[in-house]
Amino acid sequence: MTAGQQRPSHLAAWTELLRVSALFTVPGDAVAGAAAAGSRFGRGTALAIGGSLCLYEAGMALNDWADRAEDAVDRPHRPIPSGRVKPGAALVAAGGLTAAGLALAASAGRPALLAASALAATVWGYDLALKHTPAGPATMAAARSLDLLFGAAATGPASDAGRRLRAAAPAAAVLGVHTLAVTAVSRRETRGGSSLVPFAALGTAGALARVVTGRAPKGWKRTAADRLPVGGWVAAPAGPPGPTPAAVTGLLGAAYVAVAGRPLLHAVLNPSPPLTQRAVGGGIRAMIPLQAALAARAGALPGALATAGLAPLAKALARKVSPT
Repeated sequence: MTAGQQRPSHLAAWTELLRVSALFTVPGDAVAGAAAAGSRFGRGTALAIGGSLCLYEAGMALNDWADRAEDAVDRPHRPIPSGRVKPGAALVAAGGLTAAGLALAASAGRPALLAASALAATVWGYDLALKHTPAGPATMAAARSLDLLFGAAATGPASDAGRRLRAAAPAAAVLGVHTLAVTAVSRRETRGGSSLVPFAALGTAGALARVVTGRAPKGWKRTAADRLPVGGWVAAPAGPPGPTPAAVTGLLGAAYVAVAGRPLLHAVLNPSPPLTQRAVGGGIRAMIPLQAALAARAGALPGALATAGLAPLAKALARKVSPT
């Protein structure tokens, strides 16, 4: 086989190792964080998105390096145990991507660097020590919450970072709870056997959708100024009809429940490893409409719609490269 014939296989191995189909779930963290903080998207948001992508991929590479012995038994087809990617190369990639993510964060300012450093420490702590402990799901949830706060910290002046972080904390909690539920389900994706965990995750998805969308009295709408309390509404002024943040949030909340709920229901009815893995994949993809709903709830409709537009791309690529 020639070098030209080998290159596509090598590229495919790294694509699988880094789970590139899950990358589409990352930009929405920064978008939702900036929107919840009441900040205008700009250079800092772009740097946060780039830094988040690097740190996410660092976690993917480090995850497979740390799990190489376990994968040799349970997932021998994975890139490292199958010999398609060398363990040392995966570890070097994790270190390089972490450094790149922190460098991008530093370019966005000191608050962004502090948030990214906390995120990087959480990712490395999870993969190297905490993944298989009772603290594993909570640690993964903390990582997602920190990623959203990274976006809030990076978008705006350093002097106002404290206020932005406080404003974005409820949105970070919502994303963290969703991640906690999905991670709990993922711990059984290789063996299945439990309907209770996917059932609890299904209930969590419904509860989160209710929290994010809330209920508006007739003739009311949510405003961009109402960023901190969940479910706050004010009277809508008279004006030309058009999509309101509340309407868009409601549609995105329904999309979130649909993407997360259907595979979870299947896993409840038949908790086999394949259906449990599909439930995990659905939970990962459901982060996109959830992030978009959080952005719309804060009044950032362009950012919400741009984030939601990533969902079809994630679904299409997931058919070729598993996000789990």
